[in-house]
Amino acid sequence: MCTTRRFTLAALALSISSFNAAAATPNDTAPLGKLPRWAQPLAYHLDLRVDPQQSAYSGSATIDLELKQAADHLWLHGQDLSVGKVSLSDSANHIHAAQYKVAAKKEGVATVEFGQTLPAGRYRMTLEYSAPFNQQLEGVYKVSSQGAPYVITQMEAISARYAFPGFDEPSFKTPFTLSLTVPENQVAVANTRQVAEEKLDKGWRKLSFAATRPLPTYLVAFAVGPWDVVGGPQIPATQWRAQATTLRGIAPHGEGERIKPALAQTPAIITALEDYFGFGYPFDKVDLLAAPDFAAGAMENPGLVTFRDYLMLLDANSPAQNVRSSFNVNAHELAHQWFGDTVTMPWWDDLWLNEAFATWMQAKITQQLHPEYRADLGLISGANYAMQSDSLVSVRKIRQPITGNGDIDTAFDGITYEKGAAVLNMFERYLGADTFRQGVRTYIKQHQFASATADDLVSALAKASGKDQRFAKAMQSFLDQAGVPLVDTALSMENGKAVLHLKQQRYLPLGSTGDAKRLWGIPVCVRYSIAGGDARTQCELLDQAQGKMVLPGATAGSWYMPNADAAGYYRFDMARDDLARLTSNLAQLPDTEQLAYADAINAGFGRGDLDAAAVLAAAPRLAQSSTREVATALIPTLKWLAKYEVRSDAQRNRLTDLARKIYLPRLQQLGYQRRVGESQDDALLRAALAQFLALDVKLPEVRQALLLQGGKALEKNADGKLDLAAANPDLLCAVLSVTAQEQGTPAVDVLIKALGNTSEPAQRMAILSGLGAATASASAQRARNLALDPLVKVGEMGTLLRASREDGEGREALWKWFTLNHEQLIKRSGESSGGRLPDLVAGDSCSQSEADRLSSFFQPLLGQLPGADRGLAQTREKTLLCTALREKQDPAALLH
Repeated sequence: MCTTRRFTLAALALSISSFNAAAATPNDTAPLGKLPRWAQPLAYHLDLRVDPQQSAYSGSATIDLELKQAADHLWLHGQDLSVGKVSLSDSANHIHAAQYKVAAKKEGVATVEFGQTLPAGRYRMTLEYSAPFNQQLEGVYKVSSQGAPYVITQMEAISARYAFPGFDEPSFKTPFTLSLTVPENQVAVANTRQVAEEKLDKGWRKLSFAATRPLPTYLVAFAVGPWDVVGGPQIPATQWRAQATTLRGIAPHGEGERIKPALAQTPAIITALEDYFGFGYPFDKVDLLAAPDFAAGAMENPGLVTFRDYLMLLDANSPAQNVRSSFNVNAHELAHQWFGDTVTMPWWDDLWLNEAFATWMQAKITQQLHPEYRADLGLISGANYAMQSDSLVSVRKIRQPITGNGDIDTAFDGITYEKGAAVLNMFERYLGADTFRQGVRTYIKQHQFASATADDLVSALAKASGKDQRFAKAMQSFLDQAGVPLVDTALSMENGKAVLHLKQQRYLPLGSTGDAKRLWGIPVCVRYSIAGGDARTQCELLDQAQGKMVLPGATAGSWYMPNADAAGYYRFDMARDDLARLTSNLAQLPDTEQLAYADAINAGFGRGDLDAAAVLAAAPRLAQSSTREVATALIPTLKWLAKYEVRSDAQRNRLTDLARKIYLPRLQQLGYQRRVGESQDDALLRAALAQFLALDVKLPEVRQALLLQGGKALEKNADGKLDLAAANPDLLCAVLSVTAQEQGTPAVDVLIKALGNTSEPAQRMAILSGLGAATASASAQRARNLALDPLVKVGEMGTLLRASREDGEGREALWKWFTLNHEQLIKRSGESSGGRLPDLVAGDSCSQSEADRLSSFFQPLLGQLPGADRGLAQTREKTLLCTALREKQDPAALLH
């Protein structure tokens, strides 16, 4: 690791010999983590020539920089760049020759050597270079839509080094000025508004864009192609922003009309965010771009937010899930304009400041503008999802130290997003919503257009609330250690008072090798009944291993919910009699707490404290809820039972009969087709029930109903294309999956052909899901091979492969295919996908032999695939935990 050297002004008067002795020299080691701070960028000027019809682009990157000390070189980032001439000019306009050299190819680290020692001061460095369009959806990459090529960028996390030479770290925030020379028939957009256009010879034109606010490299964005540019409603001025802001949609050619629904919802989101932050939208425009292929879900580039196309391209036939996700993800990305873009984390260990806040704000804004979406329940479901990973010994902390590039890639996970959001939600409740907001507003204003850490945020919240260090330690206990707290509770009467005894430890599933002894500062809130049928809430900060809470007005017969409103990021275990009273009063709990109750059932089963009989007993009670999230809350555990615990026909029939009894009537009531005026929630419930009943427990009557739609969908229209609209769009994935399984090769043949002439993103996703679900050996193999075929986009590969591992035979076939084709798969998807590769090809495994072969295969590849060490550790641990649970749980309990 390089040692940072600093000079005072007096040091400049030293003799040349001593000056050289103290200067940075090329002999220091290439920095594979953070760059040294003695060279810092001040501004970038990018001048690029981009033609989507070509395979590469070229241009120059001019960087205004400051040397904090004398040096004969500097370190920066660049990957797969062909850098030619490099020049360096000082404040007196003296030109110094320089040379660019690759120092660490795999990590994308380079050095620029000056050939002499230059004094501290400001310089302008220009690097002329060319680079291929990336093939793995990183940096500057090229994709095709309906035969037309498009160039798009994706710089986060550390892919700006593929796009231009620079200081590719989030702490280096500088203005960027961009010029793009493009063919005159191409449209170009960037972070900021276009300010000039110059017509050039031979059908080219040069477009210049306004300088950005200070940005890190990962937020630089542009796109070139035959885009449709659609004007949206202006975002009117507010008390926080003096002028209206321009809103546009950027869609692939011919798709512009379908981006209008997303544009229509955007002004209200921006206005609501401004009201929360007390800070006007800080950039000069809002463009929403639908990318034909994209590695992430969306990207918060200021002024040019990019999305997977299915989130932006909507119409009356779009699945309800896509319509709802469009709003949610839009709210998430726009929340980033404050958390992430205006205030940026200085290093990737504080990525949660970006993603957890955006996830939390997304829920808050969605609940405000679309209360029928029940974002409050979505936040709880997200927390419960994160708890599955957070129960692993190999799990990350929210603030996980970064030891290499692989740690950066794997930081984009449920711990950063959903757990982080749940922790924010918990401490907002603890401090109070108004107090919490004041702390957030202070944080934004203090650090605007700069960087800030978790400590800065905790300090702002503590100051706003007047809380002492006890609060800070409590919040940091969730940020700086992994795991889910488990709060054990027991109610007793002591001297005429109801006292709730509390103990905390780490929740660990059956088979875990972890240490349960762990201490958090947990804001425990309990709702309980009092005489007359009313309920009260009592809260305490539990920051010791044991504690107790007096429940005023409670009696020995009171029921209590240990996690009021499910606002706490913890699980609970109750004394048997206490749990029985809560269960008998389940209907009195709000939806939020019924979700917490369902999680307690799921967690108790995963810990081995409850058996299948207990799950089957709880399922009917929850299934009758009118709230979709509650009614379906036990489906993941029921699915596990169907996949791993059932051993006999009698056991399968018991599970099938239960599913038929508690879920089929709801599905039949909803019907298999959309109804005029039905709610999105009805559509989502129909899809969840049909998926579970048809593909997991395989009810013949449900499969037959879906197969009927599948037969119609595979009929050709007059134009020779499939009539996919004949099926309910919300059920199309399940419809095509059942059809591929029932019809086999004929259906697979038709779907493969359809993939080549279908551009609609939701339909493509359904086709890929159907192909992945094929079970006939030869057909399934052909479907898997498509992952290596240009017919399937890079961003679609995961959809296809994940769908093919839903049963034991599918997992076995996928594994064999992967071991034969892993080199091609890695080449196509990129080495940066290595952290997710073990789960992609071996997720849902559940045996010692599968865990062992996973380790044997991936261990030799760990040095090649950044992040694969964590991916391997987590996938292996999940496999072993599943194995332990499978061996512990008695299948005979299904018949009790």
